[in-house]
Amino acid sequence: MSSKEKRSVTQPATKLLSYKLLSFEVKVIDKCVPDKLLLFYINLLDKHVPTRVISLAIDGIDKYMPRELRSSLITAADEYVPDAAANSRKVSAVVAGVVKYIPDRLVPPESLGRWENLKVKFHIPTLVSSKRARGKGRD
Repeated sequence: MSSKEKRSVTQPATKLLSYKLLSFEVKVIDKCVPDKLLLFYINLLDKHVPTRVISLAIDGIDKYMPRELRSSLITAADEYVPDAAANSRKVSAVVAGVVKYIPDRLVPPESLGRWENLKVKFHIPTLVSSKRARGKGRD
């Protein structure tokens, strides 16, 4: 049996398992995690993590994570994350709060369509870089 045939046999089971597992996790988050805790962690990231640390993390991903792996992670997120996760206000807020820091340059060209789907699905804002913001103020 070739690897392509093996993937076609295991893919539906994997997709079903991930849907059930992620849907369960979403239900737990929606029922058990208080809004204040989520707000605390999102504010912690936004206000207390230095931009230098975020930039170093982004540069590390760019340097050490292969494009193929980034592309397959985006594909998996687009295909395997159920709509229940995207429809959950709490989950979408956390995903948007973290993923908004990922610049488009990290997204492989072959995954741009799926990346846009995820940004729409989870309502992810696009941050304006500080260089661009400073440049506009001078014009």
